[in-house]
Amino acid sequence: MTWGRPAPAMPPLTAALPGTGVAPQLPGALTGALPGSSPQPPAALTGTGLPTDGAATRSGRFTPEAARQDMPILQRPVNGRPLIWLDNGATTQKPRQVIETLASFYATANSNIHRGAHTLAREATDLYEGGRAAVAEFLGAPSPDTVVVTRGTTEAVNLVAQTWGRADLGPGDEILVSTLEHHSNIVPWQMIAKERRARVVPIPLLPDGSIDQNAYADLLSCRTQLVAISHASNVLGTVPPVREMTALAHRYGAKVLVDGAQAVAHFPVDVQELDADFYAFSGHKLYGPTGIGALYAKPEILAAMPPWQGGGNMIDSVGFDRVTYAPVPHCFEAGTGHISGVVGLKSAIDWLTSFDHGAVAAYETALLGYAQQALATVPGLEILGSAPEKIAVLTFTLAGHDPMDVAHWLDQAGIAVRAGHHCAQPALRHYGLDAAARASLALYNTTEEVDELVASLHQLQAQSG
Repeated sequence: MTWGRPAPAMPPLTAALPGTGVAPQLPGALTGALPGSSPQPPAALTGTGLPTDGAATRSGRFTPEAARQDMPILQRPVNGRPLIWLDNGATTQKPRQVIETLASFYATANSNIHRGAHTLAREATDLYEGGRAAVAEFLGAPSPDTVVVTRGTTEAVNLVAQTWGRADLGPGDEILVSTLEHHSNIVPWQMIAKERRARVVPIPLLPDGSIDQNAYADLLSCRTQLVAISHASNVLGTVPPVREMTALAHRYGAKVLVDGAQAVAHFPVDVQELDADFYAFSGHKLYGPTGIGALYAKPEILAAMPPWQGGGNMIDSVGFDRVTYAPVPHCFEAGTGHISGVVGLKSAIDWLTSFDHGAVAAYETALLGYAQQALATVPGLEILGSAPEKIAVLTFTLAGHDPMDVAHWLDQAGIAVRAGHHCAQPALRHYGLDAAARASLALYNTTEEVDELVASLHQLQAQSG
C-alpha cells in the first residue's frame, strides 16, 4: 500500500480538481491533476459466489467521481436537493461492493463459525478469519492473531480498560489522556481509574489545536502506566506525532493506546512503525458496516491480558471445577460475533485499497485547503483548529447562529453536517465552546459540494443580516 501521511496545509491553489465538473467559482482556482494509478483488484472471497470484483471494474486515475459512482446513497435527493454528505466524521457512506457483499453473504454463505463441520460453517469461518487477516495486513500488524474483532473503537477501548487496566493499574498510577480525545477514549479510563484508584491526567492543547508536546513531556513520569491518544481528532482534525509520543512514553515504561477511528480512512497505518501497544478503529468510518471494528495489541501484551466476557466461542474446556480458555485472540470474542460485519469490513478494505492511497491523500489535502479558503469568505465564520497536520475536518462557528440552527438550515439544501459537542467536549471547551458545526470530508466529496456549502452559509448570513 502507498498511503501517505496527510501533508501540511497547502498554499493557495488555482485550478479545479479532476473529476469535479465545472471549475469552482469560490475563492481562487485549484489546478493540476492529482497523482493516481490503476486500482489493484481486491482479494477474492473464495468458495461462496460472493462478489469479488470490488473496485476492479474501474480503470484509470483516481477521481472523486470514480468513488462517487460506487456510492448508491449519493444518488438520492434530500429535501428536493442532491444529497451532499459532509458528515463523514460520524460515519462514511457504503460502496455498492460492500452492500452487495453483505447481501450475497446472507444469501449464499450464512452460518455460525468455528464450531460446525458442514460446508457453510467452513466457508463462513474462512470468510471471518479472512477478514481478520485483511485487517492485520491493513494495519501492518505482524499476525492475524494480534487482531481482536470488536463492535468498534468504543468496545475496543473498553476491552483494554477492563482487561489490561484491571490487571495492571493500581493506586497512584496515572493515565495520560489528550484533550483532543473522543469521549470513548476518556470515559473508559475514568471508570477503571476510579475502580483501581488510579488517576486520569489530561494533556493540554496549544491554541492551534495541537497537543502541547512540552506539557506532555513534563507530565510523563514513573507513575504513568498508559497514554491514550487519537491518531486524528474527530473535532479539530489534528494529527498528533503519535510515533514520537509513543517513543517518549516507552522510555517511562508506559503503554500507548491509539484511537484510529478517524485516521484509517484518510492515510495508511503501520502499527509496528508506530510501535503502538494498542490500536483501535471502527469499520463504519472506513466505508464498512456499523457494529464492527478491531483492536490490535502487541502479542506479548495480548497474551497476558485476561478474558473480558465469558461464553461460547472463547473457551477450550468448561467444567464446574475448571475452565480453560481458547487461545488469543479468540478468548476475547465471546458469543456469536458480527460475522457479516467482518465480511463487509474486508470488502470495504478491499474497496479503499483498490485506490492509490497517495492520490487519495493528495486529493483530500487539496480539498481541505480549498474548503478552508472558501469558508474564509463567509462573514462571521471561524474554523476551530489550525494544526499543521490535520485531516479534512472543518469544525466551525457562525456568529449570530446556534450550531443546530446552522445544521438545520444546511439540511434544507440537502447538505448533511454535524452539530453539537461531537462527543469531544474537552476539545471544544479548549475554545470556550459547548457546541459547533462540523463539515468532514471524504474521498467522494468535491469542490462543487464545498461551493454549495459555502453558498448556503452566505445565504444564511445574508438573510439574518
